[in-house]
Parts: sequence; structure tokens; C-alpha cells
Amino acid sequence: MQLKKLNIVAIGGGHGLGRVLSTLSFMQDQLTGIVTTTDNGGSTGRLRKRSSSIAWGDLRNCLTQLVDENTVGSQLFDFRFDGEDELGGHNLGNLILYGLGQIQSSPIDSIKLVRRLLRVKTQVLPMSESPTDLMAFYPEGRCRVGELSVDDMPIMPKNLMLAPLVKSPQQCVTAINNADLIILGPGSFLTSVVPPLLVRDITNALQQRKGHCVFVENIVAENSPAAALSLDEKLNWIEENIGCLPIDSAICHHDDVASTKVKVIKHDMASDDIRHHHDKAKLIEALNKCIEDIEPITPLKIANAN
Repeated sequence: MQLKKLNIVAIGGGHGLGRVLSTLSFMQDQLTGIVTTTDNGGSTGRLRKRSSSIAWGDLRNCLTQLVDENTVGSQLFDFRFDGEDELGGHNLGNLILYGLGQIQSSPIDSIKLVRRLLRVKTQVLPMSESPTDLMAFYPEGRCRVGELSVDDMPIMPKNLMLAPLVKSPQQCVTAINNADLIILGPGSFLTSVVPPLLVRDITNALQQRKGHCVFVENIVAENSPAAALSLDEKLNWIEENIGCLPIDSAICHHDDVASTKVKVIKHDMASDDIRHHHDKAKLIEALNKCIEDIEPITPLKIANAN
């Protein structure tokens, strides 16, 4: 089995998902990205404070990762304003998507328009078209709200939820239902990988998946409380928070990683240029190793979330 023969869904946020989409851009319309939309920092956070909207930053990043960086479209959507005035720090791509979001009937319609402008064939979808934020609970019950605040927690939260609860677009569910391979990560565990799993429509689709779901670990430790967790501790945390474990295998860069819960594929994935980036050719090699022994997945029984 070869990657180019599969339908692939990649789920996550930030630069991690963008790297995966860029790596697999040759898949074109056989590839779908489902993007976390809970960011509340930087240019995106300022736009969200201005009026209620989804977080556009990670969507913009994923779209530009699917375009040749030397094109005018890529330069336009990646341009960031300098200075200390109202435009200072804003990304032009975020502003364009935000503006389209005010005049289009839905965020997905805005993204479709941008995809046509940038000639992107890969489907890029928000995990939800409704605005929502992360809410993390300490073991004793106190909580923190917002992605920035969650990553800054000194310890792992006991629970993570979306406030308010939101639905996923039907296109996300359909893509997962049709996927032969589903990729989670890499990226920040709590604020990139987990948020889409908190959307019940996405979790239900993953529980009933026919495809193989692989979790791609980071190369270097992230700057969050999740950095201290082993692979199995992360998997246990997911299972306790969403009521199931929709992961079949994990791709890990480090040789000392082991798991009693899923199959582990160990593979050097570090880029020679930027050591914390996943090298595209190495990531493809690792994904090919992952799918060598894929067997049909029996849909899981839906578990009750804790």
C-alpha cells in the first residue's frame, strides 16, 4: 500500500499540521486538513476580541503551507505588518480571512474562496465554524480559559473542554469516514492535538473510523505541562477525557519511547536544517512504515465520556 493511493485526513493545529499538509501536498484532493480553531493569541486573538469569530491563524498557516512559498499568493497571505499602530503585528492573511468571514455565509465558504485564489486543491476545514475557547481544570477544580493560559499551566489539567460546546462541519465527519489514514499531530498536545478531539462529532467519527489513526510525536519537548508526559500517559489522558482512544499507532523520533497501548514506529524525523522540524522525506518514510501492515479497523463501540 502506498500513500498516494490513500485518502488521508490530518488533524491538528499550528505549525505541526501545516508541516504535515506541506509534506503531503502532492496528495492534492485526496488530502484533508481539519484545523484547530481555539487560538486566542497574537493577530488572531486581537481579531477575536474585536468581534466573535473562529481563530483564523492556524487555518491561514495551513493554507499557505500548501502553496509554493515563492508565489505572490503565499507572500500576500504570510505578510505581517510592522510597527506599534493598530496594524502592527497583524498578519494580512488573517485580516483577509477575517474580512471574508464577515461577508461570506460561513467560514468554509471563505476558505473555499481563498483556496480558489491560491489554487489549493487540498480541502482545509475548521474543526468547527462556531467560536469556542479551551477551558482547563486543575485537579482541585480551579480553571483557566484560553489557549495561551492553558499552555502556561504549571501542571497538567485534569480535564479540558470547549466553552461553549460546538458542532463540527459535516465535511469533517465525511472526510474522516472516507479516510484510509488519519494523522494526529505533531504539535502542542493540549492546544493543537486535543481540541478537535473535544468536538463530539469528530470523536464519534473517529470511533467509527474505517481507516488507521496514527499519532505523530514531536521531535523536541514542547513548552507546556504535556512535555513531562510519556507516550502512554498522553494516551491515557486522551482516553480519560474523551471516553475512548481513537489511535492505533504512534510515530516517534526517539528510540527510548515505548507503549503498552499502541504500536510504536520509531524513525528519525528531524530536519538537518531546523532540528525541531519534521523532515518531509523522513516523515513520508515513517508514514509508509506505518501503513505497511495496516489491517482493516473494526469500528469501536461508543464509550461514555467521563
